[in-house]
Amino acid sequence: MKKVLLKTESLCKSFSNGGTLQHVLKNVNLELYQGDFTVIMGASGAGKSTLLYALSGMDTPSLGTITFGEETISDLSPDGLALFRRNHCGFVFQQIYLIEGMSVMDNVLAAGLLVNKDKKALVKRAGELFAAVGIDEETRKKFASQISGGEAQRAGIVRALINHPEILFADEPTGALNSKTGLDVLDTLTMFNEQGQNVVMVTHDMRSARRGNRILYLKDGMILGECNLGRYVSGDKARHETLSSFLTEMGW
Repeated sequence: MKKVLLKTESLCKSFSNGGTLQHVLKNVNLELYQGDFTVIMGASGAGKSTLLYALSGMDTPSLGTITFGEETISDLSPDGLALFRRNHCGFVFQQIYLIEGMSVMDNVLAAGLLVNKDKKALVKRAGELFAAVGIDEETRKKFASQISGGEAQRAGIVRALINHPEILFADEPTGALNSKTGLDVLDTLTMFNEQGQNVVMVTHDMRSARRGNRILYLKDGMILGECNLGRYVSGDKARHETLSSFLTEMGW
């Protein structure tokens, strides 16, 4: 049986919109498991990003609980949530948010030094990660404005992984990239997952979704269905057909 990493019970999130209460998440009960590449899909406005932000401690639920191991993170103070994110989570966004006035390497080290003050160990860790994603030493010295979008997103993944997070959260990580560079980023995420990194990704893109072994479909703030695809194998036509059939059944 897989180890449960994170669990929600009766998770709800509501916002006030012009005096009207808008219910974005409605009684979501969910378990995330060790070793999974979990993909969250759904139509625009279904609550995908809201769920990801709640799971990662970037936002707090209106009702319900979120537990990580033995810790109820939904009860934490803002400072406690910041510490939880720093120590246990990595983040990759559609917008990459590298700091323009710093080199690619220094962007990564700045994130690492928040947790680990051993700069020598961080440089070694960063070098290993950069090599794994195909970013050479010359590119690591460049400013963010001097590298391509694909290189920047792969550097963003390195930054997200520098502190050995238990879970890597990715919100539409290929949304701002062209087809080729998006594929490179998906290959990178898949590679790290195969090495044991837990990944939770929000996407509206079927090509990206195929990388997951577990697909959750949200509709109107609730989990409408789940599809288990098994481990990703390139060129697996049956995988594509299974996911396509599932999404059609969900009304995607």
